[in-house]
Amino acid sequence: MTTERPAPPLTGGEREMLRTFLDFHRATLAMKCEGLSDEDLRRASSPPSTLSLLGLVRHMAEVERTWFRRVINAEDIPLRWSPEGDFQAAYDASSSTRAEAFEAWQAEVEQSRKIEEAAESLDVTGYQPRWGEHVSLRLVMLHMIHEYARHNGHADFLREAIDGVTGA
Repeated sequence: MTTERPAPPLTGGEREMLRTFLDFHRATLAMKCEGLSDEDLRRASSPPSTLSLLGLVRHMAEVERTWFRRVINAEDIPLRWSPEGDFQAAYDASSSTRAEAFEAWQAEVEQSRKIEEAAESLDVTGYQPRWGEHVSLRLVMLHMIHEYARHNGHADFLREAIDGVTGA
């Protein structure tokens, strides 16, 4: 399976730009994982770190779930991998599989897209309890782009350490 990555527009409206750049970064993470076995995807970066590509996928499922469903949509749902709310739990992919992690991540991405598309505008707000503040959908989308970009940088190094593949 080959992931298609959307080309962000060079001109256009703010929402279209944010949406496409976010989808670009989502696709980049998927591309970094293509062609690897479950074992490769679980391989830790460098001790003592437990960071792995599969851990990043699981983490991004939690991030999507939190910002779109819990914050913007005000859903009272726990994290997928930690009912106690420990975001670090998602990074432990030692017993995870590609199927499990990607199914969760793709389901959360789909929910995020539905929430964003249904929102009246980028000015829609939700409450972020960790900050004790209301935040706009605009901020959430910018934060998500930042989060993916940062972790895609990690994914670059992880993938290169596994099989030498660079770029995406």
